Amino acid sequence: MSRIVAAPDKFRGSATAPAVADAVADAVAGSGRECIRLPLADGGEGTLDALGGGNRTTIVTGPLGLPVPARWRLEGAAAVLEAAQACGLVLAGGAKGNDPVSATTRGVGELLAAAAGAGARTVLIGVGGSATTDGGEGAVDALSGTDLSAIDLQVCCDVTTRFTEAARVFAAQKGASAHQVDALSTRLRNLRARYRDEFGVDVDRVPGSGAAGGLAGGLLALGARLLPGFDAVADRRGLDAALAGADLVVTGEGRLDVTSLAGKVVGGVLRRAAAARIPVLVLAGTVDDGLVLPSGVGVVDLTRRFGSKRSWRDPCGCVRAAVTEYLG
Repeated sequence: MSRIVAAPDKFRGSATAPAVADAVADAVAGSGRECIRLPLADGGEGTLDALGGGNRTTIVTGPLGLPVPARWRLEGAAAVLEAAQACGLVLAGGAKGNDPVSATTRGVGELLAAAAGAGARTVLIGVGGSATTDGGEGAVDALSGTDLSAIDLQVCCDVTTRFTEAARVFAAQKGASAHQVDALSTRLRNLRARYRDEFGVDVDRVPGSGAAGGLAGGLLALGARLLPGFDAVADRRGLDAALAGADLVVTGEGRLDVTSLAGKVVGGVLRRAAAARIPVLVLAGTVDDGLVLPSGVGVVDLTRRFGSKRSWRDPCGCVRAAVTEYLG
């Protein structure tokens, strides 16, 4: 092996995708091989990091109404935003600290307005990890009077859930009770009618419109395009070109389970590597028992290999050690 591609997702709560890619690159350098670093994301948290990190900060309305500093990126006329920076569940104190009914996406609209005001003409927004199920109403209202007609607005979605199903599928994870899920579902149905009447768009017809509690649908009503998050990030990062001529691709995430193979980074890398006939090594903090991966794919469960204390205290060290062992 002479050329290896490091294309991991983040290890949620433990290491960013760029940090994991650096750890892989360190191990590869020690073996005398070439490594191409391509940290990736699926459109959720970590999208901003995967695409270069923030170089601007704007104070916006957080999910519970308090001001928060939101990082974003502007290069020329191209901006990258991450909804979790403005309305992330972590900003609300997790599910226990969240108010799932009043949590708002207003800050996302304010962030988009800031990007438009700074001259952005292409805006990519990763919408995962939100505290909200407001159907994007907060963002839509915050953008009232903002001209988005000249902006190519691209929304990266990591799910295919439709708008009116968002509360039923996701709200409980954000702290909503069964009664609140019903109330939020009613709100989404009413918002569907509002968006259809006001913008002429039936958001419920588009897969992914329920992403981020319907934020994707709200942005769709304003003229956005909804894109599969992994493909949007991978294409922007040039994954296919990097795979051409590579001998191995190393990917991974914090927890490898059946959802990893459906729209997430690991599944996307496996699909593209298979098309290019390149072997894959998957590293994960933990691997679910019984998970079946395609033949020829190497898997390392870092917790089992190095112990839970070390793997979560020093995940990047474990990544370096695992790749070094694999390369011999």
